[in-house]
Amino acid sequence: MVVSASPSFLAVDWGTTNRRVFRFDGGEITQTERDERGAASVDDFAAEVAAIRDRFGDLPMLLAGMVGSTIGWRAVPYVAAPVGIDELAVALDRIDDRTAIVPGVSCRTDVMRGEEVQLLGAVAGGMVPADALLAQPGTHCKWAAMTGGRIAGFTTAMTGELFALLRNHSLLAGSLGFDVVDGAAFREGLAEGARRDLAASLFGIRAASVLGERADADAASFASGVLIGSDVAARLAETSFGRVHILADPTLGGLYAAAILAAGREPVIVDSHTAFATGILAIRERSL
Repeated sequence: MVVSASPSFLAVDWGTTNRRVFRFDGGEITQTERDERGAASVDDFAAEVAAIRDRFGDLPMLLAGMVGSTIGWRAVPYVAAPVGIDELAVALDRIDDRTAIVPGVSCRTDVMRGEEVQLLGAVAGGMVPADALLAQPGTHCKWAAMTGGRIAGFTTAMTGELFALLRNHSLLAGSLGFDVVDGAAFREGLAEGARRDLAASLFGIRAASVLGERADADAASFASGVLIGSDVAARLAETSFGRVHILADPTLGGLYAAAILAAGREPVIVDSHTAFATGILAIRERSL
């Protein structure tokens, strides 16, 4: 992927449980690697950064995500929305003259770290319009309103984490062991979730199992549909955008696309890794 001419550097999208490393040469990604050395599993960040340089080259480095949080290398102050590339570039937290952390973004009572690079990269790369509604599904799903190419505001929903908790630690755990697929049970869950009576809808999964009204093989798909359907219905009720851009992998993005389509809006899936790469390169160029 060629974005623009730029000096060589390294970038790390450093999440809580995993990370992805990129090497850029002349604006092109020449090497990348994903592993499970997320911020929560690292004790010595300086040693980790040195190890990355040993593998990828002794180059300047930009770090984004949870590496700048209270569980990361050091807590970097948030930049208050509205935020664009320029505000992030100015607010980089310098570890040394070759290593910096991208700040997160705050909005009222909400915060993000790492997602801001994807959001702004999607706009910078022309993948989404300057005025748009963007969804970033995951453990904590972000819904961001972009205005004039900047992050104007956002809301976080614990959709993915709720599903994980239900699957592993709830009364429903014994019924939720199967894979989630976009089929009839998932679509039924979307319709149920759109009612936004979440607590009652979730207990209904238990009742359906006990009464033999739904096979346990379909329970996980139905539960996922309920959670995603509720999330999508709540967010779309707050916006007039007819199109929603989804920054995600095709599997999870496809589930959200189905929910958005069922709600009468148009979904567009955008590659989140490309968006991050474009965003981090733009931040690097503005900070030189």
